[in-house]
Amino acid sequence: MQADSILAVLTGVAYVAAGLLLALSYYHSRPVLRTISLALALLSIAGHALIVWQNLATPLGWDVNFINILALASLIVMVLLLLSSIGTQMLEAAVIALPGAALCVWLVGLSSPSPVILTRLAPMVEVHVFSSLLAYALLSIAAMVAILLAIQEHLLRHPRTIRHLELLPPLAVLETLMFRMIMGGWLVLTASVITGLTFVENLLAQHLVHKTILTILSWVLFGLLLAGRWWYGWRGRRAIHLTLIAMLVLILGYFGSKFVLEVILDRTWFTVPEGASTIADG
Repeated sequence: MQADSILAVLTGVAYVAAGLLLALSYYHSRPVLRTISLALALLSIAGHALIVWQNLATPLGWDVNFINILALASLIVMVLLLLSSIGTQMLEAAVIALPGAALCVWLVGLSSPSPVILTRLAPMVEVHVFSSLLAYALLSIAAMVAILLAIQEHLLRHPRTIRHLELLPPLAVLETLMFRMIMGGWLVLTASVITGLTFVENLLAQHLVHKTILTILSWVLFGLLLAGRWWYGWRGRRAIHLTLIAMLVLILGYFGSKFVLEVILDRTWFTVPEGASTIADG
């Protein structure tokens, strides 16, 4: 087994171990396990970043194949999640993110997808790529907070497990954090949509129809949720469900179409954005 594959396996194992320890610290009220989990998560993120850099940056340019972009997105999610947990109890959301990050790392280290090389990028394309990944990361964290809110509501209805509420922030705090993440992610997603439309020449020829429609639909759903919160005070289950539905649509738009195009159909763009070129092998 090559060194990069070994690093991927070990990083993924560390991610899983961090997730298990974090879950155990929650259910058994053991703060020391939470501390160990955080240390393992930080170590895993360092390995994750190295793996992503080794695979994304090639002598020919950026290899933006499906698996590399998925790994990069999960890395950004983990970094933002840990940063947002400083001074809060948001780290519990990592129980959801850590196994997913492990899977992404293993996919990078143990698979050999066909490269999709971008040899040069125009500034507008760079803004689009960065804003897309940042929006996905922020809205992913909002979805994780929504899941925590659902857990919180479940615990409130079951008094025998009420002690676990002490390890989570109050409902109002989680809800405020979720909507802040949604607002930030929605604004960045708006920039992503606008910059993306500037270099679309032919939706059919570039295989961007499904991605564009699903991304815009997700943007509308998140915008509707924010408007409902602002004007009608939406909260609770309605907000949770709409957040998760909008995030699912965004995942399908960001990665579903890319997965189908590159992994199943073994194809990439026929035409590329002005100011960028690709080298697709496969």
